[in-house]
Amino acid sequence: MPDWSLTLHASIREIPPDVWNACSGDDNPFVSHGFFSALEESGSVGASTGWLPRHAVLRDGDAVAAIAPLYLKAHSLGEYVFDQGWARAYQDAGGRYYPKLQIAVPFSPVPGPRLLISPERADRTATARVLAGAIAQCCDELGLSSAHVTFCPDTEQALLAEAGWLPRLGLQYHWHNRGYDDFDAFLDALSSRKRKTIRRERRDAQSCGLVFHTRRGREITSGDWAAFYRFYQSTVDRKWGNAYLTEGFFPLLAASLGDRVILMTAEHEGRPVAAALNLMGSDTLYGRNWGVEGDWPFLHFELCYYRAIDFAITHGLARVEAGAQGEHKIARGYLPAFTCSAHYIRDPALREPVSRFLDDERAALIAESRALAEFSPYRQEN
Repeated sequence: MPDWSLTLHASIREIPPDVWNACSGDDNPFVSHGFFSALEESGSVGASTGWLPRHAVLRDGDAVAAIAPLYLKAHSLGEYVFDQGWARAYQDAGGRYYPKLQIAVPFSPVPGPRLLISPERADRTATARVLAGAIAQCCDELGLSSAHVTFCPDTEQALLAEAGWLPRLGLQYHWHNRGYDDFDAFLDALSSRKRKTIRRERRDAQSCGLVFHTRRGREITSGDWAAFYRFYQSTVDRKWGNAYLTEGFFPLLAASLGDRVILMTAEHEGRPVAAALNLMGSDTLYGRNWGVEGDWPFLHFELCYYRAIDFAITHGLARVEAGAQGEHKIARGYLPAFTCSAHYIRDPALREPVSRFLDDERAALIAESRALAEFSPYRQEN
């Protein structure tokens, strides 16, 4: 008989990297020990930012069976799955929504596993159910309003829905490699009009005297990171957002993840003017952050979309995930893709209206995805 126990940890340093990484696997760098460690060491998460680590470790006897990247939060910032409306409604009705539990990768709308199961477990699905149940029990025992698993795989969402968590859909834009030999082969798969548009955009972006570089891991210099952080802050300021990530995070990330960290830069007369940060998984390139100084035609498309596609083709990757928002990505070959989350809400007085809202939202997103698919730039096969 299993001898289950759950412990919560206020720092990832309390969990050995080899133990964590055995559960997270190598496919997705965003759930690696190195990623979460860089967040903590740089001060990007912690008491000052309202992301308090409470990483969950499920044990069967003395053996680690599963892990979840868990945070205690007193706000809903940096999550990209928006529940502020739920919080306001609950608080207006006299409830207390915060604090809550968040199982997530902070500040990163990147899909990937959230219930990290040891490869030693023959009963992986059953272990995931136990982990989800233990987290819900923590929520109950601590008197918290809710627990949220965001940007999880659809398989995790289905498992959580079976346990009574509310499923939610989101929408992103992903590019899929259909076995292209090179970028021109990708262009050949597009309609003539879209192909001409992309060629013109690339030509205009590359005719401004810019020099492009792609550097990985330790090839990225301290000067590169200083320039990138300046661009990152500039982008945040323009969008009236929050600079969640500290300057120290990015070099720590490169030191931890090595060549999985990819910085694409543009220079003009030897001066950096733009950069895009990507992380590489086993089969996916994940677009992360970008920033620019000055006004350069189509540079965003060139640096963030086209060079990402080119890199993915060259390295045999199956996908490029360009993140949330931006219907303009469709014309560049990035098609709508659903993302998943699941939400455990203790109070039926909140759970019931949220459930109705999610049903309506799901229907609207499915309709939107179907409508957007009509704008696919790819040639229709007869």
